[in-house]
Amino acid sequence: MKNFSGKTALVIGHTGFKGSWLSAWLSSLNVNVIGLSLDIPTSPSNFESSNIKSCVEDNRVDIRDLNAVKKIVNDSQPDYIFHLAAQSLVRLSYDIPLDTITTNALGTAHILEAIRGLDKSVIAVIITSDKAYDNVEWKWGYRETDKLGGKDPYSASKGMAELVIRSYVESFFHSSDSNIKVGIARAGNVIGGGDWAKDRIVPDCMQAWSKGEVVDIRRPQATRPWQHVLEPLSGYLTLALTLSDDVDFHGEAYNFGPSNDFNHPVSSLIDEMSQYWDNVSWNDTSDHNQQLYEAGLLKLNCDKALIDLKWMPTLKFKETVRMTVEWYREYYKRIEEKEHISMQDFTMHQIEEYTKLAKKRGMTWINN
Repeated sequence: MKNFSGKTALVIGHTGFKGSWLSAWLSSLNVNVIGLSLDIPTSPSNFESSNIKSCVEDNRVDIRDLNAVKKIVNDSQPDYIFHLAAQSLVRLSYDIPLDTITTNALGTAHILEAIRGLDKSVIAVIITSDKAYDNVEWKWGYRETDKLGGKDPYSASKGMAELVIRSYVESFFHSSDSNIKVGIARAGNVIGGGDWAKDRIVPDCMQAWSKGEVVDIRRPQATRPWQHVLEPLSGYLTLALTLSDDVDFHGEAYNFGPSNDFNHPVSSLIDEMSQYWDNVSWNDTSDHNQQLYEAGLLKLNCDKALIDLKWMPTLKFKETVRMTVEWYREYYKRIEEKEHISMQDFTMHQIEEYTKLAKKRGMTWINN
């Protein structure tokens, strides 16, 4: 990751959960980080709790405002762009389908249109979602060539974004001497410290348990490929550096997910979390609520990332859960003891712990 040093990166969605962790990581690599977000999506948030504002240039812009996006892109003249901004909640997409579609699909088009006008070389990594796949809940992992689709507004909006990306790559960035190189990243079900999004299993549990309350679980048997937030971020960074050196992967999509043994039901995740948190209690409410559509099974095949990018996940399932719960435990400890609340030191410590594990386990991407 040393090749990022001295570069400028525009992180779109820097106030969000993954965007704030990515901004912190890039800052630790001596990158000039420019942030672009509409607002801080939750309260609390990792952006505020880890004082990310201290290590980025903080710009508040709606990605649906093309002229404002163009101005930030032109002013910052980035070497790298990481586009993570999105309306990212499936259940919320049923309440605000048009906002979800315009943010995720039209917003992506605006980012691509803005970078189309740049005269310098730039690498753009655009993050969509594993839910962009037409999920028929088969037991093997989806490959990058599988059909895209979506039964809910969020999933459909991510499929639309994929079509937008493909059209710009083929129409405007296709020539071998194009100064714009684009990579597509698909990942999902990320957990880690500092996530307080609504209707997500880890934030719901952490907030309830910190108050000694019982948490309601909608679908305890739903299976997900759980991964720590730093895992897909390492994939995004690896993809960006690989595109800098090898044009063969321009316009390609990559899955970033855990190994097969990480596909656990929600109930197993809660059981593992209970190893690091006292007095855990939860209710199975799957038989008591009218359910909106939510996938019961979703897996990714990440062979392409391994073959092309030499990327593979670092953490074991127990390490993923331990690091996640330890972050929240430290946060709520500081709240209880009325200590200085900034979690920046702890966030940076976990990034350092992750990179040391990657080196120890021979992950070649860490040496880029």
